[in-house]
Amino acid sequence: MLSKFYGIRFISELKRHGRWKTSLLMVGVAWLSLLLFAIVPAPFGMLCFLFNGFTLGFMWGVVFSYVEGRRATDFIGVVLAVSFIFAGGFSRSIGKWLMLDWGVSDYWMPFATATLFAVPLVIFYALLEKAPAPDADDVAERTVRLPMNQTERQQFLKKFSGGVVAFVIIYLLLTIMRELRDNYMANMWTELGYGGNASVFAKTETITSLVVLGLIGILVFVRKNMRAFRIIHVLLIIGFLLTGIASFCFRMSWLDGALWMQLTGLGLYISYVLFNSVFFERLLASFSIAGNVGFLIYVADAWGYLGSISVMLTKELLKLQLNWVEFYSQLVIGFAAVGVFASLFSLIYFNRKYRS
Repeated sequence: MLSKFYGIRFISELKRHGRWKTSLLMVGVAWLSLLLFAIVPAPFGMLCFLFNGFTLGFMWGVVFSYVEGRRATDFIGVVLAVSFIFAGGFSRSIGKWLMLDWGVSDYWMPFATATLFAVPLVIFYALLEKAPAPDADDVAERTVRLPMNQTERQQFLKKFSGGVVAFVIIYLLLTIMRELRDNYMANMWTELGYGGNASVFAKTETITSLVVLGLIGILVFVRKNMRAFRIIHVLLIIGFLLTGIASFCFRMSWLDGALWMQLTGLGLYISYVLFNSVFFERLLASFSIAGNVGFLIYVADAWGYLGSISVMLTKELLKLQLNWVEFYSQLVIGFAAVGVFASLFSLIYFNRKYRS
């Protein structure tokens, strides 16, 4: 959460030169913090995760700065966003595999899992650094992308204040649902009776990844920015409806637990991936704003993570007697209703702004 609030300034002012050094430093600190977590006695190991989360919290903004402002950004962004759905499930399966088959302890599992991916990460980041800048046709269609100083950030927030409030609320809801599902997925699968199945994480998240990739990837064929922006709002509403209806049916015992997890994940990530890949990209392009996506993502992300932490602390500090499946299914139904309303408001607001 702290990295997201600081990232509003840090990422929005990020320059192209030297990004790879910043990235490797952050990833290195995050990796070493997992090593320290395995060594430092409890409960002080939690401080290691504080450093881990803080440094990794900047990485989405840094990586996305390589791909924004291009005619192919929609496709690249969706693939990039979908990758963390797949990675979430795949890395959990690897972690579970290390613990079950190799006897790696709980405390060493995070570092051991991260180490397996360290070399591929460095190789692919070196390739990313070789990516060419957007060309003249990209700039003509998607607007030039530049760092934003404090005055420019304030001007944007003032000009689009109503829309900013709407998309922050939407992203707040999505982040809370995503973080709870992501962080407590293992708990929920265990409560549903799948605790001993290491492959369930990768299997369900892979299916979700492919469906989301196919559905949102078609936006790359919509060349008119405002038309694509409207379609994005419709998909947001569909995503919220799917999560809410699936959770209601699950609580009514019309769906089994595995199908409920699959459908809520699908609806959630349809909406969440839109925000992390194309929503802000098309917003800047529609209104010809010479800024960067990172600023908008981190404005929304900061409040999203604040909301996520608030919900988790409320549940724990008030000692609410709910298991994670019950708690999450109730929360999703309410959030889906608010999300549909906020998405409709955002669509109407930006349409009026565009026409004026």
